[in-house]
Amino acid sequence: MKKILLNVTAVILITCSLSSCATVFGGEVSDCQRTKPVAGQPSRAIRGGALIADILLFWPGVIVDFATGAIYKPCNNK
Repeated sequence: MKKILLNVTAVILITCSLSSCATVFGGEVSDCQRTKPVAGQPSRAIRGGALIADILLFWPGVIVDFATGAIYKPCNNK
């Protein structure tokens, strides 16, 4: 019984950590995606496809994507 519980817990933790689509498939997160815009600057654009995939596949992945900043589109000013 303990082995089954340990396996189920491991699967749940792995699923939670790998389920955020923008974090896994979005590539490297740039500095402009990590930093919040200051007052007067426009808000950051969100990757719509990653948001929809997160909501449909595993909604806690949205929290991970917003926490890492990966849900936001990369900046064009290089």
